[in-house]
Amino acid sequence: MNKKKIVITGGAGFIGSHIAEAWLEKGAEVHIIDNLRTGFLSNIEKLDGIIFHNGSITDKELVFEATKDADYLHHLAAVISVPESIENPEECIDINVGGLINILEAAKVNKIKKVVFSSSAAVYGDNPELPKSIHSPVFPKSTYGITKLDGEFYLKMYHEQFGVNGIALRYFNVFGARQNPASQYAAAVPIFITKALKDEDITVFGDGNQTRDFIYVKDVVKANILAAESEIEQGTYNVATGESITINDLARMIVDITGSNSKIVHLEERPGDIKHSAASISETITELGFAPEIPLKTALEETIRSYKSNGIKE
Repeated sequence: MNKKKIVITGGAGFIGSHIAEAWLEKGAEVHIIDNLRTGFLSNIEKLDGIIFHNGSITDKELVFEATKDADYLHHLAAVISVPESIENPEECIDINVGGLINILEAAKVNKIKKVVFSSSAAVYGDNPELPKSIHSPVFPKSTYGITKLDGEFYLKMYHEQFGVNGIALRYFNVFGARQNPASQYAAAVPIFITKALKDEDITVFGDGNQTRDFIYVKDVVKANILAAESEIEQGTYNVATGESITINDLARMIVDITGSNSKIVHLEERPGDIKHSAASISETITELGFAPEIPLKTALEETIRSYKSNGIKE
């Protein structure tokens, strides 16, 4: 049987590298397109058999060449930071929308069986409805959120107009090994773990009572592969646990697991941040057959072990 060819844009990044690893374990031929803007070669250097294409999704020629004869394409390459997208909207639109059009054009021409698009819970914005379902109204508050919603509409249009199959996965708050804690725009979990392991103060923006639905990266990988291999041709699904926790409680849990002496301090709320977020994953369960398997505490313990093994010590 011929190997499946998988292309992952942003595959040297946090989530993309885990998807690459999972497909390699399934015996696939895995290609990565990444310009290392936020990804790292260290994320994939131990993954034997990866075929790496160093470049941007805005390079149409590269995208078309790398995706020839591909079976499935996981599209993760993007400007991923909400604050950065607000500060640099033109660049965000160029990469997140223009780059996606290149991907969809390549999928059309190269007859890729399925595009799995990494969307985001940011499309919901500050809609007070909880939990957020795929039928909830969308009110994105940032360039990032708007471009992710644009992407979902383009996936639908390319399916209706050109027969390109595509599934959008709205990630909530993903965490796990290889998530960069050093970025100016790093997410809460890697920052909190790094600070806790060093007994440094943990900074929480706002009062800390804002809630988030955190999901472990290994569960997100599972959702991606299910979406690629499913018979569903087009759709949008939440990828989350269906449970939420306050940022204060998250910080306390990390301090407790690490046995840290860190103190939790509060600063002003950041622009563009939403107050509460929790997902309904009923359609994801019934249609994609996806349900998260790894509890938050277990996932945090695994993540903390990975950070320690990479040189972040107490």
